[in-house]
Amino acid sequence: MKRIRMGLVGCSRGRGLAQVFAAHPKVEVTALCDIDERRLTEVGKAFNLAESALHTEYASFLNAPLDAVIIATPIKFHADQTVQALETGKHVLCEQTVAYTVNDCQRVVDAVRRTQRTYMMGENYCYFHYVREWQKLVKLGKLGRIYYAEGEYIHEIIGLLVDQKTGQYYWRHERPPIWYCAHTLGPLLLLMEDRIVKACGLTTGFSKMPDYADHPGFLDFEIGLFKTQKGSVIKILRSQVASRPHMVWYSLYGTKGHLENSRLDRLSQEGLVYLEDEMDKHSAKTAACPVVDPNAPEEAKHGGHGTSEYYMIRDFLDAVERGSRPPIDVIKATDMTIPGLIAHESAMKNGQWMDVPLLDW
Repeated sequence: MKRIRMGLVGCSRGRGLAQVFAAHPKVEVTALCDIDERRLTEVGKAFNLAESALHTEYASFLNAPLDAVIIATPIKFHADQTVQALETGKHVLCEQTVAYTVNDCQRVVDAVRRTQRTYMMGENYCYFHYVREWQKLVKLGKLGRIYYAEGEYIHEIIGLLVDQKTGQYYWRHERPPIWYCAHTLGPLLLLMEDRIVKACGLTTGFSKMPDYADHPGFLDFEIGLFKTQKGSVIKILRSQVASRPHMVWYSLYGTKGHLENSRLDRLSQEGLVYLEDEMDKHSAKTAACPVVDPNAPEEAKHGGHGTSEYYMIRDFLDAVERGSRPPIDVIKATDMTIPGLIAHESAMKNGQWMDVPLLDW
């Protein structure tokens, strides 16, 4: 059996993804790249890699014996590193989001078309077990047509924006919260099988951290309101500084029912389901919303985020082997990225409705 030779750039966040790949019988992790030599050496030892397989320069990393690359670097590098990897013949699994500009998203689409290599965005929340179970209900028509949905992703990461003792800024300080929108929009668009065509954004400003008002990552909240190609409406809420536990929440309204998970915290195990064809109209029922698939094999738990990354990586590898489009291909990836870019632009224009570009092959 020929094994897929996998390389990783970005050994901080990417280490967990590489562990899931390494546990796969068809994969061999053969090279790492990071500008932090200490971290690079540490992760290299964990994967039993020789010093020659460790790279601090991306160009030399791409010249290593590799079939595919995991890109887990700061988002501002995603477009350039993706295009370079594709043009050297590598398949790419890139962390979300695609890029920070519409032009860079288009560059990635063009490179995938030109090189015919496999590209998949690593939106792991689409693979939470309860989201995959909801997808089955939707495909069976249990909800009817989904005409309204909401998503909230609140994750206080002030310590990842700035060192408040030294004043040193980290890369996320320049990222407006709604630019990082795929954890909310990704699962919703997947379930709705829809695309966003118009966006309106608003922000509450810098009420919590007024001393950092020159840095968009410290905005209290950004709210996005979106119109879809099928005529539905989506609302999302994003914050990187709000005072509450880390939480992701989804709510979907269909013509025949409603689904939502709990707002208690990111990994809350409970939710709500109402299907009018099966339940009394005066009551819904609680439903489990686990992020872990109880039937997944033990190796599925190596990467964190429940078993989501195991199934995400399995889909990527299947697409590489078959030469087919992965579930979150470059078009779906831009559909999950660009609305947030436009919503922020709208918020800076006091909530003006704006068209959202739809990128296609």
